[in-house]
Amino acid sequence: MKKGIHPEYGDAVISCACGEEWKTKSTVKEVKVGICAKCHPFFTGKQKLVDTAGRVERFRRRYGMKSEE
Repeated sequence: MKKGIHPEYGDAVISCACGEEWKTKSTVKEVKVGICAKCHPFFTGKQKLVDTAGRVERFRRRYGMKSEE
């Protein structure tokens, strides 16, 4: 490798908005993220599935398909 053209690789801290922190190695000393696996709704079980205006049912009615029951 050529000398002097590569960034320094060292200890880094990744911190989430919820307060969780991880220690890792990177060329960047500090990384801030808005959401992590600890506070993401999908992983915490707080995610709500929303049917967007009955698109599947509307499609089935429009093209004469029977619904899966």
